[in-house]
Amino acid sequence: MSKIVVSGLTALFFATSSLAHAQATDPAQQSTSEVRSVTNQRIDVVKFALQLTPEQTKFWPAIEEAIRARAEARQQRVENVVARIKSLREGQPERDPIKVLQERAEALSERGANLKKLADAWQPLYATLSDGQKLRMRILVASVLHEMSESIENRRLQLEEEDVGIRGAIGAGAGESGVGRE
Repeated sequence: MSKIVVSGLTALFFATSSLAHAQATDPAQQSTSEVRSVTNQRIDVVKFALQLTPEQTKFWPAIEEAIRARAEARQQRVENVVARIKSLREGQPERDPIKVLQERAEALSERGANLKKLADAWQPLYATLSDGQKLRMRILVASVLHEMSESIENRRLQLEEEDVGIRGAIGAGAGESGVGRE
């Protein structure tokens, strides 16, 4: 491999590890400016890794717009979850389960639509990538997916711990001790 590719991949791995660290912080505590900053860093890493030619850069604005839209939608979802958890902690009664299911279905449809927009934005550029660029993209995707899976697992464990705490608090508030419940 050429020195440029090796140094580029090294920089890429350092950048993705710092992004993973930024992502590991509680998303509910991230401000809009922090989310934008992380999104900008992600975009810069991808652009650096791909080393687009002048002809390829004409496809980039659609991709960047789709990446930003997904990040904003994710931030909105996180804010919605935080609001729901807050209402549970404040003792507000559970909502209608059918409405919860409908809202979840709507949220999943929105996520799917945003992902489709991203894939559609990438398609024209991907068709023009050289073999070296495609290799760098695969390495980047594998690295990001690995970091995301770790982050998701950590977040799932954190939510389980919070759920047990909420159920214990609700049980204790209803005259039960909440001890020994899972």
